[in-house]
Amino acid sequence: MNDLIATYYFKPKAGVTPEYAAQAISEEQTTGTWTGISTVNEKTAYVHAYDGEVLELAPSGSGFQTKLSFPYEIFEPGNIPQYLSVVAGNLFGLGKLEAVRLLDIEIPKGLDGTGPKFGIEGIRKICGTETSRRPHVGTIIKPKVGLNPKDTAEVAYEAALGGVDLIKDDETLTDQKFCPLMVRLEMVMDALERAKEETGREVLYALNVTTGGDRILEIASNAVKAGANMLMVDVLTAGFSAVQCLASEPSINVPIHVHRTMHGALTRNPEHGIAMRPIAKLVRVCGGDQLHTGTVSGKMGGKADEILGDNRALTGPAGKLLTVFPVASGGLHPGKVNAEITTLGNEIVLQAGGGIHGHPDGTAAGARAMRQAVDAALAGVSANEYAKTHIELQKALDIWGSV
Repeated sequence: MNDLIATYYFKPKAGVTPEYAAQAISEEQTTGTWTGISTVNEKTAYVHAYDGEVLELAPSGSGFQTKLSFPYEIFEPGNIPQYLSVVAGNLFGLGKLEAVRLLDIEIPKGLDGTGPKFGIEGIRKICGTETSRRPHVGTIIKPKVGLNPKDTAEVAYEAALGGVDLIKDDETLTDQKFCPLMVRLEMVMDALERAKEETGREVLYALNVTTGGDRILEIASNAVKAGANMLMVDVLTAGFSAVQCLASEPSINVPIHVHRTMHGALTRNPEHGIAMRPIAKLVRVCGGDQLHTGTVSGKMGGKADEILGDNRALTGPAGKLLTVFPVASGGLHPGKVNAEITTLGNEIVLQAGGGIHGHPDGTAAGARAMRQAVDAALAGVSANEYAKTHIELQKALDIWGSV
């Protein structure tokens, strides 16, 4: 079996050599501890078969980058929390390190899970875009919280009429009293059925079933039985196992939309924490069908090369695993669509909340403006030029401008 390879950036504390620091990470996460111990002796020397190994070490920025090998045998296949306890465990508190960041992981066959059930191709087939290959357009129910089920459904109906492919709950909306989950689901799906009768288009609704581990499968199963065509999970607050639980359940036969809320606590500091790349790979292993990875032009914009790498981790070859649809969201509007497509390509979901609902003519017009901006980008025409004959796009650009 191949070992799991993890790449880290780190800064040793003053007086600590980089070689010692890299070795300390390797030992802390496998067979070592801070001092010599009597339980490792001639009789138990076999434990060294499970030692980690420093494969590479080189200067990087103001610190160092190291690549470590962790023996396959120390992992429990399929137990993602246990994987994380090895590659992202106590090392963040090591006294010999000023900072450390998990940059990437290479997951060997046997630890790579079953992956998504639908992936990009399955979702495109549902939405009818497998031939056109255009980027999908999505929206979030806004305001985030506060709307009752009837008004939530009306927002969804207008967005579907305007041409979106995906409508999702906000990450903060679950099963509150002002908008009960099952009531909301019934009304939204009825609204989307009405929109389908008018447009002929299938629109996905990502119902947020994020909750405790003792309830998520029951809630998700009930939602699917009641007609849900997509589920949403906040992966970092609910845990990777929540996604894995739903994806591995045969009766959950709908795509899973994965939100990364809280990720900034892990990913934002470039010298400490966990980068998005390992999170993306683990979501794919767990079975997520869509995952938010960021924008190059939005309010949470990131570095283009990092986002491209994260997206490739979702869409590139990974053994038998299906691909995952990357989602660009956070401050998007029609004037930013060209920058996203030019940089990130067509295999992307462009998710706009305020950039749709903030349109002066309402949600349906905002959705049409987003679709028009996509059409312009695919035609190689600037948004400003295309807007001369598309009033919804022109009104959006009048408010927000273009990048």
